[in-house]
Amino acid sequence: MGRETLLTILLLLFGGLAAQPLALVPRKPLPEEDPRIAERRAWLQLWLPVAPTLVVTAWLCGWALREPDPVRARFDHGMLIAASMPFALVALRAAFRAIWVMVREPAQLPICTVGLLRPQILFSPFHARTLDEGQVCAAWAHEQAHVRHHDPLRIWLAQIATDLQWPWPWVRRRFESWLEVLECARDDEARSYGACGVDLAAAIVATARRSSPTSQPRRSWWSTSIDVALLGDARSLQMRVARLLAPLPEPVAAMLWARLSDPALLGMACATLSIVVALGAAYGNTILHPFLVWTWAV
Repeated sequence: MGRETLLTILLLLFGGLAAQPLALVPRKPLPEEDPRIAERRAWLQLWLPVAPTLVVTAWLCGWALREPDPVRARFDHGMLIAASMPFALVALRAAFRAIWVMVREPAQLPICTVGLLRPQILFSPFHARTLDEGQVCAAWAHEQAHVRHHDPLRIWLAQIATDLQWPWPWVRRRFESWLEVLECARDDEARSYGACGVDLAAAIVATARRSSPTSQPRRSWWSTSIDVALLGDARSLQMRVARLLAPLPEPVAAMLWARLSDPALLGMACATLSIVVALGAAYGNTILHPFLVWTWAV
């Protein structure tokens, strides 16, 4: 079998076996704390079940760097293909959903932040005329917070991580809980930059009233939305308005992992995966070839 074909099959098989069991592990509800800390904690919880899959992927890519093409080991092709098919369906679904988000038109919302690599704020001039100056500034400050953190890209990546753990419904609930905490964190950041909480609450309510049901992001097995909007369901909307009407809480001292910036965390992840690739190149044949021979014996 060709090296690239075998690598794809092994990525699907071992990657799925690494992610699916961890997706079954329940997660404790997030405690009441600073939303900016809770958002980072919820973000990491989304990625913890997928982290072993990324490690396995890096290790197998390192193995493939040293493996001749075609692979000369004797193994049962049909057994490996059959075992990887369920995980292949999950991966294909995640890939198609991710591509659909990139090519579709943004949802028609009065104000939102869109764009994966270059986020930009879309603010309907008709909606802006219904708000006073303070409300416009508060809503704009909220969306600027989304732009600073590249939240459309982060939501797109989080959606992929969630889809790779399909079909378990509690994984989707963790994703939606993170979205709620994300909005609260950006509310607090906007207020820390000088936005008035009362004005922001009024802008949120006005936006919710102006938005029609057809403009809401659709939630189904196929379609999804990466638009970072001011909206949510009735419960989360009430909670956000109540928080915005209360005084801005004092910032809480965060742990080291919560103080690290996203580029710093990404750099640490890339360095770790580079080490795993090197280990796969050095020891991949020693570990993987006995497994391939075992499939032939079975």
